[in-house]
Amino acid sequence: GEQTVTVPGTGAAETVLPRLARSLAEVLDQRRQIAVEVEKVLDAHPLAGVLTSMPGVGVRTSARILLEVGDGSSFPTAGHLAAYAGLAPVTRRSGSSIRGEHPPRSGNKQLKRAFFLAAFAALRDPASRAYYDRKRAEGKKHNAALICLARRRCDVLFAMLRDNQPYQPQVPTAA
Repeated sequence: GEQTVTVPGTGAAETVLPRLARSLAEVLDQRRQIAVEVEKVLDAHPLAGVLTSMPGVGVRTSARILLEVGDGSSFPTAGHLAAYAGLAPVTRRSGSSIRGEHPPRSGNKQLKRAFFLAAFAALRDPASRAYYDRKRAEGKKHNAALICLARRRCDVLFAMLRDNQPYQPQVPTAA
């Protein structure tokens, strides 16, 4: 009716696990407090409304974009911003050998991740979904289609920052 086997380390686990649980609870509380502070700072920024108006771009993504890009004035074109983010395809060349377009391995990894996750979250938006579905119909895999969508959204975001205008949805038209 009762367990007779004693597992080694049971006593140590009884003392360590409550401490770990308290430590984890403290870290989660700190994370919540920092998220509230970041949201307050972001709300005070003049471009916050412009960035968060785009589908799939929330508080964290817009904060990352503002940290990495600022107001976007340091990039002459949307292509420069895409290249900085690592979303523009590169052509590999060596002498007379040209091997075509490949995804870049360089670029700002945090910014690329922010655009990628925003593109994934924007699949609920009809215009973004139509573009994604069109790329899938062209034979692209899921990740490649998302990178294409992220690049397109990077172009739109650049125009939004340049003109200081919120996102204006476009209704997709059937081909």
